[in-house]
Amino acid sequence: MGKKVSIIGAGYVGSTIAYTLAVSGNASEIVLIDINESKAFGEAMDIRQGAPYISPTTIYSGDYEDAKDSDVVIVTSGVARRPGQSRLDLAQINVDISKSIIPKITRVAPNAVYIVVSNPVDILTYVFCKCSGLPAGQIIGTGCLLDTARFRSRLAENFSISMQNVHGVVFGEHGDTSFIPWSLATISGIHVDTYARSRGLSVSGSGFDHEEIENYVRKSGATIIDAKGATYYAVSLTVNHIVKCLNRGIDTALSLSSLMEGEYGIDDVCLSVLSIVGKGGIRGKLISPLTDEEIAKLHHSADTLKNVISSLKI
Repeated sequence: MGKKVSIIGAGYVGSTIAYTLAVSGNASEIVLIDINESKAFGEAMDIRQGAPYISPTTIYSGDYEDAKDSDVVIVTSGVARRPGQSRLDLAQINVDISKSIIPKITRVAPNAVYIVVSNPVDILTYVFCKCSGLPAGQIIGTGCLLDTARFRSRLAENFSISMQNVHGVVFGEHGDTSFIPWSLATISGIHVDTYARSRGLSVSGSGFDHEEIENYVRKSGATIIDAKGATYYAVSLTVNHIVKCLNRGIDTALSLSSLMEGEYGIDDVCLSVLSIVGKGGIRGKLISPLTDEEIAKLHHSADTLKNVISSLKI
């Protein structure tokens, strides 16, 4: 089941992704690549020495040439977000880093599926689409899949119910203009508002407040960064889930950042809507039935990202 996965960037996020992939068995060969070769070496060695207790996995550090024939390349390199800093504040610095990486990695792994994790993820996914020359379906941004996990976990906490019973998504920018299409949110097949009323809770009031939950989802990353300096566990589990979906033969609908090509009247920008993910990458988009208000929020998110893109040197 496992495949060759190369990870560019061996910081908190990249090394935790490597560990999660190794423990899960979703990669049989893992290459860690970092400008700090010693750091990549140490992280790979640390994980490798625990490998006798997990599924057979080869993990080592290397350079771009070692990424040859990768099935998946995960891009985590870039400057991390600091306390009080927005994802979009990082834009030009990490765009320049991405542009320096793209030709080096795509030359040796032109057939890989690329998962962009670095922030601002929607902008960097767009840069990858425009600068790599690869088909857009091979390029995936983690986008709002992490936000979706945060949303589902928050609802599960709110109702004291298993997270597996909670279904809903977050769309748009992985950032301040993300939004929850509440029309799609259900618990065990029951619309979440109907479920809340059945539990004696008022909707958008005490006990179940839409706005409070959306703010929680948007601010979770900043809250964690303020508390411990960085986020890496949840995003690593999110990336591991994407790799698992790429490995297996069953298509899965995920809220990921990808190039919009006219869906919902939006094009030439990357943001999150439901994409069908399977072998080879993104195989299409699922056009969810959104309300007029939700479509307007999606357009607002797209316009915000386009304004940032227009100010950058790509």
